[in-house]
Amino acid sequence: MPTHYQGSAQEVLALNTFIKFTRGYESMTARLAQSGVLGDLTVSQFGVLEALYHLGSMCQGEISGKLLKSCGNITLVLDNLEKRGLVRRERDPEDRRMVTVSLTQAGEALIAQIFPRQVAAIVAELSCLTPEEQELLGKLCKKLGVRSSI
Repeated sequence: MPTHYQGSAQEVLALNTFIKFTRGYESMTARLAQSGVLGDLTVSQFGVLEALYHLGSMCQGEISGKLLKSCGNITLVLDNLEKRGLVRRERDPEDRRMVTVSLTQAGEALIAQIFPRQVAAIVAELSCLTPEEQELLGKLCKKLGVRSSI
């Protein structure tokens, strides 16, 4: 569905590109969610477990930065993961403001089981693109991601 905005050619092109990008991303993530691979984990919970699994223990602020989520959102996600026994938080005795988050054995076992299935689902989703198209899409998304503020 293209934009119905009657602006300049540059504005219409930018809006149409944004709409296609957003709809493509939302459609793909909806299909991934519907696949059931994550079980009862939310996407954010999976992201936290995956980050800790691959990067090791880190403070809440680092997790927030890695996942591009607010500290408040990450606090809630961690509360729920901790209630399930999947992560543990430990305060630094030298600096009580610093809280390090680590996977528990149960959390590590769960992400080790789920991650390969999520990878397979992502590979299947992106299989409609050639390897060259995937490479180009990755470069374009990175270019958008590192673009400095206006």
